[in-house]
Order: sequence, then structure tokens, then C-alpha cells
Amino acid sequence: MGGIGVLSVVGIGADGLVGLAPAARAELDRAQVVIGAARQLALLPEEVTAERVAWPSPLVPAIPGLLDRYRDRVLCVLASGDPMFHGIGTTLSRYTEVRVWPHPSSVSLACARLGWAVEEVAVVSAVAKPVERLHAVLHPGRRVLVLSANGSTPAAVVALLRDRGFGASAVTVLQELGGPGERIGTDLDGVSPLNVVAVDCVADPGARRLPRVPGLPDDVYEHDGQITKREVRAVTVSSLAPEPGQLLWDVGAGSGSVGIEWARTHPACRVIAVEPRDDRADRVARNASALGVPGLVLVRGAAPAALDGLEPPDAVFVGGGVTAEGVLSACWAALRPGGRIVVNAVTLESEVLVARWHGEVGGTLTRLSVGRAAPVGGFTGWRQAMPVTQWVAVKEQA
Repeated sequence: MGGIGVLSVVGIGADGLVGLAPAARAELDRAQVVIGAARQLALLPEEVTAERVAWPSPLVPAIPGLLDRYRDRVLCVLASGDPMFHGIGTTLSRYTEVRVWPHPSSVSLACARLGWAVEEVAVVSAVAKPVERLHAVLHPGRRVLVLSANGSTPAAVVALLRDRGFGASAVTVLQELGGPGERIGTDLDGVSPLNVVAVDCVADPGARRLPRVPGLPDDVYEHDGQITKREVRAVTVSSLAPEPGQLLWDVGAGSGSVGIEWARTHPACRVIAVEPRDDRADRVARNASALGVPGLVLVRGAAPAALDGLEPPDAVFVGGGVTAEGVLSACWAALRPGGRIVVNAVTLESEVLVARWHGEVGGTLTRLSVGRAAPVGGFTGWRQAMPVTQWVAVKEQA
């Protein structure tokens, strides 16, 4: 693979060669081998004499072998639109150095047709990903583009909007943008696999508003009582201090609420939720899907054994199973240098444990107490929830 040199990646639109800049066309002309999807290769006329190789399925595992096979030949890869925007160019850059000739992306073309400002549009990819990711970006007045490679996606988007209380939203389907078969409209029948779904979000009367900041109402979650309550959850996610691209272990996930709200803070935030009970694990998966983060990774098993072999985390939250032998030791050992651990203790036994860890490695201890107004006879008084002792510590840099 070392002989491949700089790999050329050319973005191409539905208009084929006529839409390519001269430099991009020159790359195709000098190529001895062109790799791409079958529909992309079909856009090339006979005058492009290079050997044509269609990507196999699954694609990603095949990349190293293909690069090695053609390392002694001039190789060019075709991509849809902008190769570095949800495209093959990003994947290839993990294996070799790439030089990219981008074409206008489907997002740019869709915004141009609709008169929308690109920088003000939320983009959700439903290409080989669950359409439920749309839940996380539905807010009144927002504009959203859903990228698709399946003709059934527009109907799925409309159904999701209706079920979520955004059925009044204007939905436009843009098909085969930039090509001779371009169509723009609202028809959901016979949709081309090459489509973008534009949503101008309008909330129905009484629709539930779900902000991205932590502290969603408890009743948006399916749970059996094993849930970090709203006010404590908001403090917990704040204490975990999520940053884009970071990975959280949510150990003893229960309903998954903390991990889900970590993931909702930014699309690049990742979560591994560890839960030993199958019924609760099933709820975590359903809650993650319903709240727009279906990419949450679920590990069914009890810590610490279930933690073996997992990617080291940037942050750890331990909500359930705090007192289980070896759980905190395993979490602390796996935590990346500079990472944070947050433990919520409710029982005396768990308080004793976090106090000992606080004495050994430092950090902060905070007592959280929440009272809610409730009827007391014919009057109103305060009902106190069980207090929570929260231990937060940052692992020193190596």
C-alpha cells in the first residue's frame, strides 16, 4: 500500500463529466484504474479508457486490499459530490494521503435550489444510518436537510415528523440534483434513491419541545424508576463536561438518560452504555432512538467484566452498581489521562465508597438536594427527593 502515493479522489455529480472542472477531468484522463460505485462509473463515457472497478460490499474492509492491488498503477477514486462531506474521501484519508477535487455537494445544490443559507441549515445523514437521528435537530423554525440514498427515506421522514408533533412542517424532496433527471417537489411515490429531503420545521400545537441542553423532563424517557432525575441529570452532564468527539462510558445506564443527554450536546459526542438487565438495556436503545441518538453503543453485561476490551473513555459516569466489587477501579484505570469521572451516590454504602476514592485521588464532593412543591392536604408544601452525593475527579495527565 505504500506505493500508492497521493490518491486522487474526484467528486462527480449527476451531470457526469460536463460538471467537472478541467483539473478534475485531467485526473480521470491520466488514470489507469478508476474505482467508484456502479452508478458513478456508469457516468463515464467510453473515452475514459481506464479500467473500471466497482466498490465491493462491504466497502470499508475492502479498501486496504484494493489500494494494495493497484499500488503500481495510476489510481483515481470517484465520489458523489464533495468527497469530504459524508463521503468516501474522509474514509480513504485514514489509509493514505489523498488529493481531492470536490464537486458541489448535495447540500450546496439543495440550498441553491431552495434559496436557503447553507450555514443556517442542520444536516442529518440517513445514508446507511437510522432516520431517527432527525429527532435531535427538530426545533420550530429550523431548516433541516436529510441526506439519503434510499427512495423510502422521504416517506420515513414524513412519518417521523407526524409522530413527533411536527406534521405541519413543509417537506420538499429533491431528486438527482444537478442531473438531467432532477426533480423537486412533494411527491413521495417513485422517489429516486439519490434524494435529499428538505424540512422547514413547524411544530404542531402542543408538540413537545426537546432542547439540546441537559435536563430533559423525566417523562420523555421510558423507565422503571431507575433514572437520574432531571435536576440531578443536568448537573451530572455539566460535571461530565462533554466536548465534541469525546467518548463517555455510562456504566449502569438504567434508562440511559445521562448518556443520551451527553450525546445530544453535539453530534460528534459518543456513548457506550453498559447495562446488565436486558429489559433496561432494551429501554436504553428505545430511548436513544426516540431522542435522536440511535448511534449509542449498548453493551449488555455487568461491570467490571463488561468493560473489558472497550475503547478507553474520555469520561465515565457511574450511576448504577457503584458498590459492585472492582467497578470504580476498572473505570478509573481505563479513563484516559485528563478524563473525568462522575459518580452519583445515594446510599450510605456508596457514599462511603466515593468518600474513600475522594481521599485517595482527590476531586470534589457535592451534596445535591432537590425539593418539589406538592399538595399537603389543602395546602402546598415541599417534598424532598433523596439527596445525591456527587463525586467528580479528573485523572492527571501522564
